[in-house]
Amino acid sequence: MKKITEKAHSYSIAAGVLWLFHISGIIGISLGYLDWFASRTSLNLVILSLALFIFFPVNKLKSILVFISLAFLGILVEYLGVNYGLFFGEYAYGENMGPKVGGVPWLIGLNWALLTLVTGAMANYLAEHWFLKALLGTFLMLLLDIFMEASAPVFDFWEFKGGYAPIDNYIAWGIVAFIMHLIFNAFKLKGNLFISLHLFFVQLVFFIYFYVYF
Repeated sequence: MKKITEKAHSYSIAAGVLWLFHISGIIGISLGYLDWFASRTSLNLVILSLALFIFFPVNKLKSILVFISLAFLGILVEYLGVNYGLFFGEYAYGENMGPKVGGVPWLIGLNWALLTLVTGAMANYLAEHWFLKALLGTFLMLLLDIFMEASAPVFDFWEFKGGYAPIDNYIAWGIVAFIMHLIFNAFKLKGNLFISLHLFFVQLVFFIYFYVYF
């Protein structure tokens, strides 16, 4: 019983830290410190990934291999998109997503993997059939992406030619996300629903706020 209580306490602390970081960002950016907070985006992604690794958890060979595979696939499709105009349309990454290789921030691979595991864990509790799980997970990822796309140029994350993400971006995003969820479900990963909900909604609330704010 003591171990269960301690575990729940650690989950609550982790969730509190995640919300603290994002609410602080909302307040700070709203007060005019956009550049300072946006430049710390790579740090935020690392913190999100650490929370996933510790509390999801990603601590066994199977889950580690799935995470690495999803991250590699994410970087690969982004590399083809940035350098050859495939899948998503014409776009380029800014400076606030961290170090880049071939024009692609390596942290974007972490983001693809993190979002897949988090939304996959949520979909596990919403459906039983693997196909429906993949559809639900894809929908959740697309929902977040819609709000992210609106703020991405302002935060200097990435920007599409013409200033707006084309419909092709969302179609390709959905297809890639669906493939990633098929991989997730093929390995029958479960994950922790509590931390997954917080990892997802802390980002959704953040980007919805700035979708309206900007």
